[in-house]
Amino acid sequence: MPRMLDVSDDVRAEIGDEEADRLLAGENAPGSYDCTSCRTPGDSEQEHTSTVLFIGDETAVLAFAHATCLPSQVVQVTEEQLQGAVRSIAAEEGPVAPAPEQAVLGVTSGLVLISGELHPALVVEPTGPIVRPGSTAAGDDFLPLLIEQGFMPLTRIESVPSVLHGWSVLLAMGQLHAVLQPGTGGGSPVAWWQAHQALQVAENWRAAANKHQQVIMFAAPVGSIGRQPREDLLRDALDKAAAGGKLVAAALPLAGT
Repeated sequence: MPRMLDVSDDVRAEIGDEEADRLLAGENAPGSYDCTSCRTPGDSEQEHTSTVLFIGDETAVLAFAHATCLPSQVVQVTEEQLQGAVRSIAAEEGPVAPAPEQAVLGVTSGLVLISGELHPALVVEPTGPIVRPGSTAAGDDFLPLLIEQGFMPLTRIESVPSVLHGWSVLLAMGQLHAVLQPGTGGGSPVAWWQAHQALQVAENWRAAANKHQQVIMFAAPVGSIGRQPREDLLRDALDKAAAGGKLVAAALPLAGT
């Protein structure tokens, strides 16, 4: 019986017409599966299902997701991520390059109340100053670099920021894996940030992300936010950073949608 599968043009180009046709005919597709995004059961005979191809340096893994969770797409990941051990990527190709002491981007997830509604958020704060690629000058260019990419400076958190198309948050296998940015020359998205090890997110955070189909990413320079143990303290720190002109934000779609 044919499966209710969606195989995107990008996925078809990677796996070939023959394999794609076999999937669509139901020969190689599973009937039941665990959605690679929300981790709840799915059935490709009963509900629309997306094929999601994760491509590493040497291997590729074909996964399945509810079409309501993820569109069919190709996601470039590292070989280590395919093995479940994700490490940070040096950002030579990205908009942000680590300082000589190899600053690391710290990422915290939390729910932020905006206009009476809870929104899923990621707060990004480096462990050290971030300088422009190739620059030898001292200073911190973290926020200017993000503003050049389309993130908006905030002085107050009172409305949901605009969607930054081309960027996305990869929530796969029920865990937070990466923040993706547009590839060079319009190619497949590449990781701007990746978790050393896929991060488990709270159920209410994931539910909010699935509801809104987007995540608000806040970013602040080193020393602005800190590791806050509670969401109310995190919000206080965000408000103070915004008031001090040290906060940028954008709404990022889930998984490149």
